[in-house]
Amino acid sequence: MKDFRELKVWEKAHAVALNVYRITKDFPSNELYGLTSQIRRSAVSCATNIAEGAGRGTDRDFKHFLDIAFASSNELDYLLLLSKDLGYLKIEVLEKTTGEIVEVKKMLRSLIQKLIAN
Repeated sequence: MKDFRELKVWEKAHAVALNVYRITKDFPSNELYGLTSQIRRSAVSCATNIAEGAGRGTDRDFKHFLDIAFASSNELDYLLLLSKDLGYLKIEVLEKTTGEIVEVKKMLRSLIQKLIAN
């Protein structure tokens, strides 16, 4: 069992989730229960699954939750692209946030590979 707060990947995923809440606060009100909610849930899911997995007893369980976190980060990546294409996000915001998501995905992939090797 690990303390998720000590994991750099969780710190980065948490920072992405905070940023996602900031950048979606001005989305159209008619998207509150649609796209805005889905974007926020995928961002929170990534950080949450890292935290939950860290609390599991085995590396296998931890890897399972990291796989889910990775999938959530892919979902988030797409939803932000969709938001840009719908005119809700500026390209600069998308590029910055996508860069942060890519960094989280690389860290997740590295940690998953490390767990597989053990």
